[in-house]
Parts: sequence; structure tokens; C-alpha cells
Amino acid sequence: MNAEESPDTGDDEIVTWWGLVIEGYHVTQERLMTEIGQRFDLTPAAFDILLRLVRSPEHRLPMTRLAHEAALSSGGFTKVADRLVAAGLIRREPCEHDRRVTYAVLTEHGRDTAERSRRACAEILRHRVLDPLGTDMSASLATAMRTLRTANGAEDAEGSDTSAGRR
Repeated sequence: MNAEESPDTGDDEIVTWWGLVIEGYHVTQERLMTEIGQRFDLTPAAFDILLRLVRSPEHRLPMTRLAHEAALSSGGFTKVADRLVAAGLIRREPCEHDRRVTYAVLTEHGRDTAERSRRACAEILRHRVLDPLGTDMSASLATAMRTLRTANGAEDAEGSDTSAGRR
């Protein structure tokens, strides 16, 4: 459905709908990240990075790509990566074929933490999202958000997809 198919949707109504989407996301994400932080002593950015790495081939990604996918500045990513290295969760590994590339690689401890926190995340989401919405409404929500991401350009200036670590 597009705007032409729903001419009766008033300005206040559509702005309210969007506000509810944002509010629902923020309150749910805050609860999720608070529980992950309490259980695993991870910041939201650290959890996001570990999740992306555990879902990647060989549990590694180029650091510049990982920073881009996690929507962190180079400096912000470096700080998070330094903390993850200090905690023994990741290590930096140079690329064998390109000196300009450095990989972030999960350590065994990092992989264990990432897998346990991913399972905890799923458990929390079942309670916070699936229980109140049910499977069909949750799937519809995911479909709707995927449609919005596509329609509104999850692409960078060169047109490449920036959501390779999509959930």
C-alpha cells in the first residue's frame, strides 16, 4: 500500500503511528541492552560487534567493514575494539594478502561470550517481543521494517548494501 491508496490517513494519525514505532523500539531495545549488559558486562556496541562476528564466516571481519556495519566512527570503533581486546574477547589479525586490512577475530572466550549472549538475546526477545505480539505479528513487524529499510535506502553513497550483518 502507498500514500495514494490511503488518502484518509490524517497527519496526526500517521505521525502518532510513527512515534509509537520509535517509542516501542526504544523501550524494548533499552530493556534488551540492560539485561545483556547486566548478564555479560557488555555495552550495546560491544554486544553488536560480538554478534556480527559470531555470525560471520570464520568469526572474523575486516575492522573497517565492522565499524561501518556497526555504525561507529573510526575512533569510536577503535575504543570499543580496544576494550574487547583487553577483555580477551577479540584479537586483531593482519590480512595475509593486504597490509592495509586488519581483521577483528573472536577469541575462544569471545566466541563463547558471543554465543551465550546471542542465546540470552533470543530468550529476552521471546519474552519482550514474541510473548506480547505472537509469532505472526512479530513476523509482520520484521517484514514491515525490512520493507522500510529497502524503501528508504540502506545504502551508502556508492550504492552498496551496508546491512550485511542484518538481523
